Amino acid sequence: MAAPKPEEISFPPMDQLQGLEYCIDSNPSWGEAIALGFQHYILALGTAVMIPSFLVPLMGGTDGDKVRVVQTLLFVEGINTLLQTLFGTRLPTVIGGSYAFMVPIISIIHDTSLMSIEDNHVRFLNTMRAVQGALIVASSIQIILGYSQMWAICSRFFSPLGMVPVIALVGFGLFDRGFPVVGRCVEIGIPMLILFIAFSQYLKNFLTKQLPILERFALLISITVIWAYAHLLTASGAYKHRPELTQLNCRTDKANLISSAPWIKIPYPLQWGAPTFDAGHAFGMMAAVLVSLIESTGAYKAASRLASATPPPAHVLSRGIGWQGIGILLNGLFGTLSGSTVSVENVGLLGSTRVGSRRVIQISAGFMIFFSILGKFGALFASIPFTIFAAVYCVLFGLVASVGLSFLQFTNMNSMRNLFIVGVALFLGLSVPEYFREYTAKALHGPAHTRGSWTIH
Repeated sequence: MAAPKPEEISFPPMDQLQGLEYCIDSNPSWGEAIALGFQHYILALGTAVMIPSFLVPLMGGTDGDKVRVVQTLLFVEGINTLLQTLFGTRLPTVIGGSYAFMVPIISIIHDTSLMSIEDNHVRFLNTMRAVQGALIVASSIQIILGYSQMWAICSRFFSPLGMVPVIALVGFGLFDRGFPVVGRCVEIGIPMLILFIAFSQYLKNFLTKQLPILERFALLISITVIWAYAHLLTASGAYKHRPELTQLNCRTDKANLISSAPWIKIPYPLQWGAPTFDAGHAFGMMAAVLVSLIESTGAYKAASRLASATPPPAHVLSRGIGWQGIGILLNGLFGTLSGSTVSVENVGLLGSTRVGSRRVIQISAGFMIFFSILGKFGALFASIPFTIFAAVYCVLFGLVASVGLSFLQFTNMNSMRNLFIVGVALFLGLSVPEYFREYTAKALHGPAHTRGSWTIH
């Protein structure tokens, strides 16, 4: 057998990824664009429902409160996505809720002054106002760094070598949202994972009117099939005598969103009352804003690569961060119970569908706003079990991480210094957050915790 030729085992570095059907400024037909936009909306639902579903009960809120928070979060997500795609970086990125804000919010929820309130509804409202105040204050960091162009000055450190761990950790850092959640209901999660991979990778050459329909709409088709399968299991009584936790993760009727949702409800600023401001809460939230800043910078770089766009210049990145700060300010004013960041899963979907069109993302923002106002219809889609989304995350988060690793082709990996930087950055990027996660889970607050504070009511 002849030895392989050098060109068969090595490839030159390439600024643009190959095989993309539509780049940032080229658009599919309107029908296809609307279907792809709806697909991005469905994917964004996972985080938009998961965060309030976890936090609202801890605050003493009811199912009705949870639905209102989900609606508000989706409404503000749609506004922030339009602002970012029209005036910010103008990259095809969905601006959604972030898990980075959950740690400081949980710390606020367990504040002794709030926990001592006996009436659950009053405690929910007071906690929501405290979170709003912390978000409003913390948003100033990104607004100042972005619009002052200070973040553009920092961008001189954004070399390909520096972006490898940043982008890779944006994907790898969310590993606990993937298979650990799939494992909570394997009879739904595993088939979803297998079906999504089969449609997007192995049946992608199946064409309908010259359209690779199974690859392009793998997410939509596989979610529909597995959601129907999960509903069949629920209706047949498969989970009737199972533990409560299993029912919550597997059943399609345990979210209580549809029955609690109003038919029409338009979210508005200060709907929960006037925000309250506390120094300890604000400083804790600022840490999450800084995490969101780094995470979004990596996601913008990944999105530009997956949309076949030129890497965003320093001033564009800085402008995008400024608009993201405006987004966090809107989160605080409306009361979304989360700050804003680039939705990593939607960035991954750009690569899975091979469509990086900005128009598709703007259409998805329209769906977010429309279905957040029509509560019953939005709640229907939001009742999809989390396990189904987690199976998709296993693929899409990994895809974003691999985009980060693809920047290694622009560096000299025969250099011991480069190997040191990449290896240590990746290891500490996974190890340090694990320390904070374990510490917070046991102590209900971060390692730095003082009793000094100022409060404005």
